[in-house]
Amino acid sequence: MDNFYGPGRNHLFVPGPVNIPEHVIRAMNRNNEDYRSPAIPALTKTLLEDIKQIFKTTTGTPFLIPTTGTGAWESALTNTLSPGDQIVSFLIGQFSLLWIDQQRRLNFNVDVIESEWGQGANLEVLASKLAADTVHTVKAICIVHNETATGVTNNLAAVRKILDHYRHPALILVDGVSSIYVALTGSQKALSLPTGIGIAYKLETYWPYTPSIHLLYGLRASLDLIFEEGLDNVIARHSRLAKATRLAVEAWGLKNCAQKEEWYSNSVTAVLVPPNLDSSEIVSRAWKRYNLSLGLGLNKVAGKKILFMFEESLILFALQNMGLLIGDGMDVENPILFTVFGCGGN
Repeated sequence: MDNFYGPGRNHLFVPGPVNIPEHVIRAMNRNNEDYRSPAIPALTKTLLEDIKQIFKTTTGTPFLIPTTGTGAWESALTNTLSPGDQIVSFLIGQFSLLWIDQQRRLNFNVDVIESEWGQGANLEVLASKLAADTVHTVKAICIVHNETATGVTNNLAAVRKILDHYRHPALILVDGVSSIYVALTGSQKALSLPTGIGIAYKLETYWPYTPSIHLLYGLRASLDLIFEEGLDNVIARHSRLAKATRLAVEAWGLKNCAQKEEWYSNSVTAVLVPPNLDSSEIVSRAWKRYNLSLGLGLNKVAGKKILFMFEESLILFALQNMGLLIGDGMDVENPILFTVFGCGGN
């Protein structure tokens, strides 16, 4: 049967949710509290200030919403736009597709710029649309910064540059970690927390909410870990390990789903499975035989094409799991099984 865990520790290497550091788990291991007590406003005040450092800004207002990333999507859209407003939205993978579906269900007029999965946002098409929009009917540009489904990262600065070039007032709404007007993300990936906090950063306005106390304590611990290492150092570490992962994939004769280096993600690597293999069978075998959780391709890249990895500590994984990879009877003639190095997180 598939619905059981093997003995020992489960090895979680899916794009999200990611492994939670022990320090963060301990911080959340507490009884319920009265969120109206003096302790909670003091806690949230420091969190709201420190979240600004993650977004690398001192202006604007962060919002910690008890929801998933999908809820943060909706909050960003409905608090900055009105039904019927025209949006230009990029379709480059499964998660941008889901966001576009939500935009349509919320009754926005969505103009979709679609790219082949494995490519980034087509900014040339965006430029032509904005150049023609002299009356400024386009109210917002929606873009996924890091498309998990394909391991593609988009150049947000280039989007801002295009808007500035045409002096266009459209807002930029970004699913990711940084933006110009509204940025949003979830707690279960880069912040190494359980699912449950939608984080949005906006230049103005107010969104009320009831806090999830345990996740706030976990967020405090997660931010402390990031700041202890230094945010720039965390980003640089991910960059080094992602490059090492891509070099390993290349050495094994496999291909990255992201088709150009400019689109390579430093937080998730999507690997093309050889045509004679089915990634769902690989993932199933990893789960049953090695207590190892891997990510599958979604939608257009489901099953036969993609195996996902999340980067975190290449060296740590190699030290802790070398026996799992090469000492436990793994089929070495199946190189795709060796393309798992680490998990996402801080």
